[in-house]
Amino acid sequence: MRPFPLLTTTADPPLQQGRRAALVRLLRERGVADERVLSALMAVPRHLFFDPALAGQAYQDKAFPIGAGQTISQPYTVAYQTSLLVPRPGDRILEVGTGSGYQACVLLALGVDLHSIELEPTLFERAKQLLTRLGARAALYCGDGSVGLPEHAPYAGILVTAAAPHVPSALLRQLAVGGRLVVPVGPVGQAQRMLRIVRETATSFQREEFDDFRFVPLRGKGAEPEQNRPVST
Repeated sequence: MRPFPLLTTTADPPLQQGRRAALVRLLRERGVADERVLSALMAVPRHLFFDPALAGQAYQDKAFPIGAGQTISQPYTVAYQTSLLVPRPGDRILEVGTGSGYQACVLLALGVDLHSIELEPTLFERAKQLLTRLGARAALYCGDGSVGLPEHAPYAGILVTAAAPHVPSALLRQLAVGGRLVVPVGPVGQAQRMLRIVRETATSFQREEFDDFRFVPLRGKGAEPEQNRPVST
């Protein structure tokens, strides 16, 4: 597991370590079975992604607003999506929706080559500054993640942290053969179904459906209705 250089006793006091360990135990009890993912969540100081006044709430298994209509995802959701992605060290991964940068750091702790894109400039700048302080090396971009980053494709995995009305076809095209797209799909205001789509060949995909979640909406060209296309299975 990759260490984060800022994790000193000052930045990560024993009280926060204990809260984080309790959260990891809770996630294990809720059914998160991938020990690598649990170790990554233990390695990342979630309280540093919060305003200091709210740091005491950082290890609750809840989502919290971070501004611009976005949230830092519930830890269970982060663990769930990361487990479905099955990231391996060295995998080139695209994260659509950097947000606070917390999910990005969990992926980095797993040793991936991360490319992360955020549409909202204020969140992008905030996450970039924090990840720099943490010594977390990721390629960060400000732009429309719904259409991916084709200049860096193909990806072994693509993780979408917002609710798409349909599977963005541009993201499917950027998967490597054997690559996995994890994306919540469904209407805003209702539960979305978590999907994992695996590219089996250049022209065929396998679609799997999992549990329901609630996410903020994906924005951008790839989330527009006219972009909807069927997925081969």
